[in-house]
Formats: sequence, structure tokens, C-alpha cells
Amino acid sequence: MYDRLFASLMFFTRLPWGRIKQVNSECFKHVVDFWPITGWITGGTMALVFWICASHLPIYVAAILAVSTRILLTGALHEDGWADFCDAFGSRNSRERTLAIMKDSHIGTYGVLGLVLHTALLVALLCALPLMHTPILILIADIYAKVNASWLVCQLPYARSEQEAKARIVYTRPRGKQLFCHAVRCIFALLPILVWCGHEHIPLPMWVLLTPPLVEWWMVRLMRHRIGGYTGDCCGATFLLCELVFYITYSYCIH
Repeated sequence: MYDRLFASLMFFTRLPWGRIKQVNSECFKHVVDFWPITGWITGGTMALVFWICASHLPIYVAAILAVSTRILLTGALHEDGWADFCDAFGSRNSRERTLAIMKDSHIGTYGVLGLVLHTALLVALLCALPLMHTPILILIADIYAKVNASWLVCQLPYARSEQEAKARIVYTRPRGKQLFCHAVRCIFALLPILVWCGHEHIPLPMWVLLTPPLVEWWMVRLMRHRIGGYTGDCCGATFLLCELVFYITYSYCIH
């Protein structure tokens, strides 16, 4: 379990975890199991940067710096997946063509527009949140979006073979007892912060927690129809969309 946790931290962040512990390559097939746990680092760092910068700089500058920090921390892993997803699913292509576009390292018009619009909307939404609650909401959104996106692996097969995979890794699909363990890990990642929100009386409307699973459900249907499974790029795109709809729903509920 600890080796798989370290593999997840190494895969989803650019911090030098490999200097602390070396893990077997087989552990990287289970990195999605601990993806929500990594949200404590990526979301926590993003929230900390926002909290520090918002005390000394204009709010929009703090939001841009917070978003930029997570991009640097993850090596733009999720943004790369989102851009490839936009290029591949932006027009009606065959299954083979869609998979080929996602594997291509070049970025197209849909990918550029997707990145620009996503980043602009994310910064705008962070600026629209209640300032005193924004850091904790950043942490919740990051972890909860990863919780939802991680269930793609449980619901769909990988769309390529291991030899065709971009990262040469095919995530192991949880089944039976493994599904239960995955659910426990998701609850473990999210529950402490939700309990703290309740204790501190931070408003968290029910719709805010319901819309990301709906987005994940829609993405599952889209991917099953278009490519018959998921890819790593699809996981990154689902994470960013779930996070974005979390903020959109929260902003709608409080205004």
C-alpha cells in the first residue's frame, strides 16, 4: 500500500519523491487508487499560495499565482490531458482517429481554446468565491474532483493496449473487494475536510456535491460511445471538468 501511495505521488506531482523511496514499476498500475490522496498536496499547496498572496496582492493576481503553482507542481499533467481531449473529441472522428489525436504531442485549435477558456474561467471563479472561504474550497474542489475522476477506471476499460499507452502504463481496474477499498480511500481523503467545514459552519450546498458526479457520469457515457473506454488524457480532462463545475455550482448557489 505504501509503495503504491509513493508511486501515485511520483506520478501525479513533480516533487522528488523518488529520492525518498524507490518503488516497483508494477505499483504505477495502481496510482489512480491514491489519486484523491494526492489532492491534499496539490490542492493544499494551491490553497496555501492563494491564502498568502491574497493577503498582499490583488485577488486576481492571487488566483493566477495559485493556479500557476498547481500547474508547476503537477507538470501540467491534467492540462495536457484536457488539451488532448479537446482536440480529439472536438470534432466527429472515428475511434482510431480520436485515439491517434490524443496520442499526438502537437496541440490543435480545440486544445488551445480549451486551455485558454478553462484557465480564464477557473481564475474568474476563484475571484468570485467568498474570500475567507476560498482556500478551504480550493482544497475541497481539488480532492473531490479527483475522487470523481478516479471512478472512470472502475467503470470503463482502458481504450488502448499497454504497448500503445502514452505513458506505457495501464491502470489496474478495481473489482470486488478492490472497489470497496477504493471507496474507503476516497472517503478517507475527503471526510476530514468535510467534517471540519461542518464544524466551522462553512456553507457547502448539496448541489455542489451532486454536480461533479453528474459530470463524471456524462463523461463515462461520452467515452464509452466514442472510444469504448478511457485514456489517461480522459482522466485529466474529467478531473478539470469536475473541479470547474464544483466552482460554478458553488458560485451559483451563493449568489
